[in-house]
Amino acid sequence: MFSKIEHGPLMDRVYRHQRHFYDATRKYYLLGRDPMIADLKPPAKGSILEIGCGTGRNLIMAGGAYPGTTLFGIDISNEMLSTARQKVMAAGLGERTQLAYADAAKFDPPALFGREQFDRIFISYAVSMIPQWQSVIREAVNHLSMGGELHIVDFGDLKDLPGAARSSLYKWLEWYHVTPRNDLFDVANDIAAETGSHAEAQRLYRGFAWITIIRRRNS
Repeated sequence: MFSKIEHGPLMDRVYRHQRHFYDATRKYYLLGRDPMIADLKPPAKGSILEIGCGTGRNLIMAGGAYPGTTLFGIDISNEMLSTARQKVMAAGLGERTQLAYADAAKFDPPALFGREQFDRIFISYAVSMIPQWQSVIREAVNHLSMGGELHIVDFGDLKDLPGAARSSLYKWLEWYHVTPRNDLFDVANDIAAETGSHAEAQRLYRGFAWITIIRRRNS
């Protein structure tokens, strides 16, 4: 397992070159991202934070879907942030978007962005790459506004896929330091119970992708 200090340099090594063609290849297997974004439905003029924003692809999609919102993103890879900044500017979202380098397991929104809470937070295919992923989810829930929602999409347990395909996919993910979190729904339920929130689960594409939503109550 990699420490917090080591994880950032690891991600820079992994994505130093991949970032240039990342979006073109990942669209074929990072399934469920667009349904998750379509389900965010933030309030008018609301705030959206992506944890592990990568190339900025998802923030740009959210910015287009919800034109009245302000956008925020953090990532532990400076290489990915460099690409994200370029893409956000090219999409004409520079004035609405703030990006920052941060460790998702313990970040300081007031120091980074001048605000404590967000109406929507989402994490797309990142918990499977973050060693302290449960801490990341807890930290995210702590930064939800009242009535806010955390949306997570990632690899599922793959249990409904053919055995050979499932084994091959697990091996391929291992090469990229990706570990599907087969207890994601249980952890989400536990964190929701701890924080007086509500969790729900969605299984997509024969278990290939999972979506969990933690909704913070209004009071």
